[in-house]
Amino acid sequence: MFVRMHKNEMRLDPLTDEWTLFSEARAQQPTAASVLEENMAQAAANPFLAGFEAYAAHTLYQVEEHGAWKVRVVPNRAPVLRIEGDPTRHGDGFYDHMDGVGAHEVIVETNDSRAFEELAPAQMEQVVLAWKTRILDLMRDFRLRTFSIVKAVGRQAGALLPHSLSQLVAMAVIPSRLKRKLEVSRAFYELKKRSIFEDLLGEELRTGTRMVYENHGFCVFCPYASRTPFELAVYPKRQSPDFHAITDAEAVQLADALRVALKKLNGALDHPPYQLALISAPTRTQRQDHWGSLDRDFRWHIEILPRLYPTGPLELATGSWINGVWPEVAAEYLRAIEVE
Repeated sequence: MFVRMHKNEMRLDPLTDEWTLFSEARAQQPTAASVLEENMAQAAANPFLAGFEAYAAHTLYQVEEHGAWKVRVVPNRAPVLRIEGDPTRHGDGFYDHMDGVGAHEVIVETNDSRAFEELAPAQMEQVVLAWKTRILDLMRDFRLRTFSIVKAVGRQAGALLPHSLSQLVAMAVIPSRLKRKLEVSRAFYELKKRSIFEDLLGEELRTGTRMVYENHGFCVFCPYASRTPFELAVYPKRQSPDFHAITDAEAVQLADALRVALKKLNGALDHPPYQLALISAPTRTQRQDHWGSLDRDFRWHIEILPRLYPTGPLELATGSWINGVWPEVAAEYLRAIEVE
């Protein structure tokens, strides 16, 4: 028997200082169709299958097995950022602008039509290591400050193709949402001399009501102020601000945590469209700037948001999310789903 909530509630995310509005009246059936139905309709137009390498001939990184590639990284054919340019900020009257300097790469996670969570664990691990390898390579460009891994599955989540892909976006600036998390983390550390992530994870482990899965290196849970129904967070247990510092053993554990998390989501919501974001700390400069305590106060992490409904005008007007499913209810449901 699942826990039911009988009130409207606002919950503050202590990391972003953003409010989520919970209302059981909004817990209607999702409007998004299963991504399996979309994939069947689009499969014939998939240029990332084996044999279609000519559509993305420039390989930046590749993992091979028995003469065939298993994981491949290529430049995005329509990049939002490019390596060429000047990252210096310039004035334009009242406004500031700069060249769109950065990098935009596509990680092709398999040469066939399987979903990410359906890959063999060893291949999922290779995808995680591909993320790490490409970030380390791009870090040699001193202009680039932040590196994010993003993934969209399903058209409602923003995916244009059914293939299992993730994207690496490197930027010459620190985006505002990351900067806000860094500022909150720094302020908490200055006040309490410990990481807010340590306290967040400690609370989730203590109560257990929002925990979904745990292995030796990672915890998967529904955040206290979940923005969407069945939102998941994946936190490493080891304090580390930088994803690129992940060890080989942790790559195995992360692949396991992601596999279980996504399979449970599929079981709960019939293969929903979702967005995944890997958030890591910015590079450090030689000058002593205000991110000097990053190694102790910030921790890289992953957010997974099912996209069951389109964004409404209230979210746009207030910046607050509206959610009809309490995270305690979602977590209890997800824990009950068996994963092979």
